Order: sequence, then structure tokens, then C-alpha cells
Amino acid sequence: MLFSPQKVTMVEPTRALRGRDRAVLAEPTFHETFGIPVQQVPAGSEVIYLALGCFWGAEKLYWTTDGVTNTAVGYAGGFTPNPTYEEVCSAKTGHTEIVKVSFDPTRTDVEKLLKVFFENHDPTQGMRQGNDVGTQYRSAIYTTTSEQYETAVKMRDQFQSEFSRAGYRDISTEIAPVDEFFYAEDYHQQYLDKNPFGYCPVHATGVTCNVG
Repeated sequence: MLFSPQKVTMVEPTRALRGRDRAVLAEPTFHETFGIPVQQVPAGSEVIYLALGCFWGAEKLYWTTDGVTNTAVGYAGGFTPNPTYEEVCSAKTGHTEIVKVSFDPTRTDVEKLLKVFFENHDPTQGMRQGNDVGTQYRSAIYTTTSEQYETAVKMRDQFQSEFSRAGYRDISTEIAPVDEFFYAEDYHQQYLDKNPFGYCPVHATGVTCNVG
């Protein structure tokens, strides 16, 4: 069942689960590292949404990145309103596991954040990362400004040259303006801080690109 076609095929919108009206993370939840609600975007910060496999490890990667001011995990790119984790894992919502990254543009920029993105997972694997298989593990960049979108496309093309040189396939990362983001359940937020012995590796390939 690990590699079943249902797990790696995007659900048709008309066949997606119905979902619910109420958010699964309805109350403010404080970030274990930043000490502010995960829903908060600090003053002066910008936001970008990044999916690079299991969101536990991806979130830790970014809350430890210089210039990042807040992070939260959730679901985006699908059709079901307010999905649960179990529903997303069923491949019947169309969502990918994603990290909402707030950042201070005076301390970092989109190029630096996307360099971290492309160098810490394999963006050529399609609907999987390592042993994690399914539509919820696909690579994606969802942007909040036209400048972010243009930068993401430019950097994808630059990294494609390096991945091709290293013998990898085409980058499959989705790049699109963000549509709707749903916060994941409380126990997923900063999971690897709350569970220091938890396991969720990033899947760096060793491919790098001199950008940013």
C-alpha cells in the first residue's frame, strides 16, 4: 500500500473530502521558540509557504534559520476546507504538508530562504520525500507577492541546472500564489521541540547553487 496509485495521484476536486467549517487549530497556540502565537506575523515581516516533505523537520529547519521571525505548520494546495492530519494523509484532500515562514526582510531575503529550501530536500521526487510517499509530501512554494513568485521561478531554473548536472531528474516543485492555508493541529506545531527524540530527517541531496 505504500506505493499505491491512490497515494501519489492528486484527488479530483469533486472527489475530495468535504471537510468542515471549523478550523482544527481554533485557539491561539504559542510557538515554543519564538514565544508568540504561531498565527502571528510579527510587525515588518513577510510570509512565504514552503513544502519540502514531512513538516516536522522542515519547520525546525526554518525556525533555526537566521532572519525567520515565526513558523507554523499546516496544509495548503488542496481542496478540502479545514482538513485534519489523517484526512491529508489519506490523499483525499489534495493538500501538501507545508511550513508558514514569517521573515524579517531586513535580515534575510527570499533567495536565502529558497536556497535553504532547494538544498535541504530532493525537489525532483514528485509525490514523495525519501520513504515518505504520498501527495502530502510533494515539494511546493506558495508565494504571497509577485516578487516572491518571480524569484522562486528564477531560482528553480538555476537549481535545475545543478540538479541536471548531478544526474537528477527535472524539479517537480509546485510554484504558485498561495490560495488557502490551514493550520495543523496543536501537537504538530514545533513537534521536534516538544519531542526532542522525534525523528523526521530532511533529505538533502548535496546539490548546491551559488545564488543569493
